[in-house]
Amino acid sequence: MRHLIDTTDISVAEVDQIISTALDIIAHREKYAEACKGKKLATLFYEPSTRTRLSFTSAMMELGGSVLGFSDAASSSVSKGETVADTVRVLGCFADIIAMRHSKEGAPLVASHYSRVPVINAGDGSHAHPTQTLTDLLTIRREKGRLDNLTIGFCGDLKFGRTVHSLIKALSRYEGINVVLIAPEELRLPSYIRREVCDKNNIPTREVTTMEEVLPELDILYMTRVQKERFLDEEEFERLKDSFILNPERMKAAKPDMIVLHPLPRVNEITRDVDNDPRAAYFRQVENGKFVRMALIYTLLKWAEEQPVEGETPRLRGEEMHNDWQCSGRQCISNAEDVDKLFHPTEDGEYRCAYCESKVKK
Repeated sequence: MRHLIDTTDISVAEVDQIISTALDIIAHREKYAEACKGKKLATLFYEPSTRTRLSFTSAMMELGGSVLGFSDAASSSVSKGETVADTVRVLGCFADIIAMRHSKEGAPLVASHYSRVPVINAGDGSHAHPTQTLTDLLTIRREKGRLDNLTIGFCGDLKFGRTVHSLIKALSRYEGINVVLIAPEELRLPSYIRREVCDKNNIPTREVTTMEEVLPELDILYMTRVQKERFLDEEEFERLKDSFILNPERMKAAKPDMIVLHPLPRVNEITRDVDNDPRAAYFRQVENGKFVRMALIYTLLKWAEEQPVEGETPRLRGEEMHNDWQCSGRQCISNAEDVDKLFHPTEDGEYRCAYCESKVKK
């Protein structure tokens, strides 16, 4: 059974296939109006969401399918202590495909180990957000006409920003990508991503502390908000939240064809008067999210029909099971529920948790 837990679960050729399907949907909406007739999507959103949840709902409805699920964990059996594994076992009896958002990192991976239907990671903590990445890739393709030979600047919260982590992973598989990291010291990109993704794939990467010094060279500026809910110290959040704000004055230094992306919601990191700039692509990006999720649902259901499975499908992909070890991640699902402790070795001889990428506590 194929799932989408991380962007790298699908090959570059498969990413291109999904994007091509999304472009075909955009051009021929009527062709897909009943493509998923009789199919059900379960949306399991343990964490608040507006765009992603409604985007999945709209996507399935436009494919002719139906939607069930919950948008608040308090209204589900999780409030009674039900585990992710048991929840997906139950939902697999009612739905043909599952989209899950969870505050615990690695929860969708656990779900995929026990689900009889495809599972889509709709965001797990600050770990990954692969469908936003597909949205970003489709937007870049439509706006720039290509996914290679681009210089992209990531600005703001690069430490907790799961959309940034996922997009860097995805773009690292294309030729001619240059990455510029624009962030305060406290919100720098995690070193393991730079080491194990950028360096490993020979992606030129540099860190700066202001937008002004790099705006003239960027093809894409990817803005992010400073996420209050990811901070343990509210005073630290208050100190950093206004670190980087994009306004029309700063936009004057950018290329005429640079595009501005943002996964939304924004707080004040992009001022409202930037919205009228034709380079502001973030609302077009939202609509692209619906189309790419339509393509993803359609593709995963088609793959499931071609390769049906019976029973649960636990999978190991180079991970090792060490139930006597402990993950150091505070928000890791392995520290919240009774799951197999899975770790993968890194090139420097260390081990990282398969669920959240944090270091192991032996």
